[in-house]
Amino acid sequence: MGKLQLRKVKILGTGKYMPSRRVTDEELDRLLGVPAGWTGKITGVGERRYAAEGETSSYMGARAAEMALESAGLNFADIDCLVCTSGTKEQPLPSTAVFIQQAMGEEDSGVPAFDMDATCLSFLNGLDVMSYLVDSGRYRRVLLVATEIASAGLNWADKESAALFGDGAAAVVIGQAEPGEASRIVYASMKTYSRGARYSEIAGGGTRRHASQYSADRPEPFLFSMNGQAIFRMASKLLPEFLDGLLAPSGTRLEDIRLVIPHQGSAMAMRLLRKKLGIAEDRFFDNTRNHGNTIAASIPMGLHEAIAQRRIRRGDRVLMLGTAAGLSLGGLLLDY
Repeated sequence: MGKLQLRKVKILGTGKYMPSRRVTDEELDRLLGVPAGWTGKITGVGERRYAAEGETSSYMGARAAEMALESAGLNFADIDCLVCTSGTKEQPLPSTAVFIQQAMGEEDSGVPAFDMDATCLSFLNGLDVMSYLVDSGRYRRVLLVATEIASAGLNWADKESAALFGDGAAAVVIGQAEPGEASRIVYASMKTYSRGARYSEIAGGGTRRHASQYSADRPEPFLFSMNGQAIFRMASKLLPEFLDGLLAPSGTRLEDIRLVIPHQGSAMAMRLLRKKLGIAEDRFFDNTRNHGNTIAASIPMGLHEAIAQRRIRRGDRVLMLGTAAGLSLGGLLLDY
């Protein structure tokens, strides 16, 4: 067995914000110029939300953060650090976390605020890294916020990927578990295989292809691009061994896990992967329908919904699992 990474860290509260604009499959059929029913068949989403005017990433993140604090019975003054764990940014500089702090009315608080980005695995990466700082006592309580506006950068000519995504935000407050409490992080792992780096990307907007090079005649480098089939083929080969390596150090079996909360990539991909990994349907949380793929917000949204729906209770073992651009695989095992 590998070395355990036990951290006595507890999920204190969760929150979620869904933007106001509802976008149905039927509306996307018309927008994309495809036959009626095509979007529903390809995505299985039904309805997703797009940010309306005024619903910036920081606004949405702030509202989700306020809900998480309320559910934890805390105020912003009880927080030592604010981390934005998103795959999209409100602007290149400064970090989105700064604007979330501002949108919460806490611009003079001095609470450190910064971003951590591992695209769709940003929340898992942030939870993993920051839990060590909480466990060590460096911070007492950390507010993690994933807020995503995918709709701003979709390439409508790439119909299949454009139809998958939705906007939204989720937030989680973590703190040290009290003595005697079962809550803890058991084990986490992340592996990156950069052979797949170009399978999912926005090539423009950074220093290699600066925004000053943007042309309305050829906007594609500055829009989202994804080879979904290549990602699925690569991930499906790698995930079984990855999952074994994630569970083995703690001696955890799939039947010991109350609920698997995956990154909600696409309904079809999740159905196939669930069967390939041998996860029972009643232990697999799928909220793609009415959400779509909300990038890094999808896993904390799933966690929030699973708690609200009482699919998990204190002491239950939970697995959060996903893939991300990179190509990266990530998972985190916790006792809620």
